[in-house]
Amino acid sequence: MKEKVLAFLKGQDQYVSGEEISSKLGVTRAGVWKNINKLKEDGYHIESITKRGYRLIATPDVITQSEIASIINTKLLGKDIHYYEKVDSTNEVAKTLAREGAAEGTLIMADKQLMGKGRLGKTWDSPSGTGIWMSLILRPHIIPGQASQLTLLAGLNMCEAIRRVTGLDCKIKWPNDIVINGKKVCGILAEMSAEMDGINHIILGIGVNVNIKSFEGELPHATSLYLESGKTYLRRYIVKEFLHLFEADYMHYKDEKSIAGFLKRYRKNCITLHHDIQVVTSEGKYIAYAKDIAEDGALVVIDSDNNEKTIFSGEVSVRGIYGYI
Repeated sequence: MKEKVLAFLKGQDQYVSGEEISSKLGVTRAGVWKNINKLKEDGYHIESITKRGYRLIATPDVITQSEIASIINTKLLGKDIHYYEKVDSTNEVAKTLAREGAAEGTLIMADKQLMGKGRLGKTWDSPSGTGIWMSLILRPHIIPGQASQLTLLAGLNMCEAIRRVTGLDCKIKWPNDIVINGKKVCGILAEMSAEMDGINHIILGIGVNVNIKSFEGELPHATSLYLESGKTYLRRYIVKEFLHLFEADYMHYKDEKSIAGFLKRYRKNCITLHHDIQVVTSEGKYIAYAKDIAEDGALVVIDSDNNEKTIFSGEVSVRGIYGYI
């Protein structure tokens, strides 16, 4: 009900009485008062005037269940939202919920992570009030080898979402890092539970550095939307834009089971292409030219002996030679 009261207040441009809210939403006057107070505790500035009613004056930069639910218009993603002020990792929470049968599209969000996950076992700094730390539970009917394609699709959609909201010139570093001016602003990590012939679930973890003003330790390749623009952003609008973009493309992907239809957009946004890169494998390193993205999402490269090779995410690390490409 708190989400319904919030959404109702957002749709008004003047004071609205408790009686009208009660009538429209089918809740008692006491229930209206109770939920208004809960919203105030969450940081919403709601003005109350006798005989005039309530009016939403200002909305804080929060990514609570109430806030996200009140602004999205999706059919699958985010229909069930779990919000936490603090967790070890949203991916770990999502795994537990997925094992317990949580529906596809369930969204887990946290204001702060204590042990955020990055690639190759690295941690992701996730301070309070500054970023988007979220995980989605997905249950596509695909084989395990296709799971990495969803991270490419999510990377494309997050790149597009950030650009739409901020206007910043962000790009994708293959396969799914989002970079601005050569520095990483967003990382995406997919973890799956699978059998030989199918997937039980995929946990898609996403971290976006939004309003972080400085980083602890030596992170020369890390940045935030604030550091790149000098502006602060309301995190909820990036979440909203991403969920809408990703849902549309994900539903199409589930039907086609292919990212071929999205590759033109991906190639356009991929900064890795047409550069010399360093490919790091368990057997060593070599320099190659990033030629193209294959229809299965693999990176096609040309090595120094002019041999064409196909690189799959998860098998190697691709590093830029000059800057974070």
